[in-house]
Amino acid sequence: MYLYKLHSRWFAICYSFFICSALVACRPNVKENKSQYKYFDLKGFIQADSARLNRSNPTISKTVNHNGASESKDLKIANWGHELGLFASSDINKPSWRQSYFVTAKGDSITYKALTPDLKTRELTVTKIAGKVTSIHVINHTKNLLYETSEALTYLPDSVYTIDKFQHVILLGDNRYIIKGKFKR
Repeated sequence: MYLYKLHSRWFAICYSFFICSALVACRPNVKENKSQYKYFDLKGFIQADSARLNRSNPTISKTVNHNGASESKDLKIANWGHELGLFASSDINKPSWRQSYFVTAKGDSITYKALTPDLKTRELTVTKIAGKVTSIHVINHTKNLLYETSEALTYLPDSVYTIDKFQHVILLGDNRYIIKGKFKR
């Protein structure tokens, strides 16, 4: 009899766990609430603009410069999310960073400056005219024992984007990359 009660209790616990797990697994996906962001949603903006550019498939005059050697081509970008990935990865909306940036609004621009030197994205400036983003400028900096990287990123939707990246790696030396994509009309 005791064994029967123990078995029944074990069954009830397992059954309850199964039901709770099933209920959690079957809940609808909850979308991220954009209003929870304290700062400009750079990642969301770049994702939306990348999708728009993938649909419109514009021709770009792209110039890549590596340590002074330059090459230019007119081309179509197959994956704008990848092409503008450095911009999206510069998003400053992590919950732990809610008090990490000083915000300054001036005219049509808003600038977010890092309060501590350990943050990769040091500065983000967004300019809007009539509620539409007209320019984004990002300054990133990372330094550790093995390397130091500085990036200056500029994006003017439907006009031009530039990525200016300098990297110093211990034992490998310096590298500078400048990528400029100009939208063809």
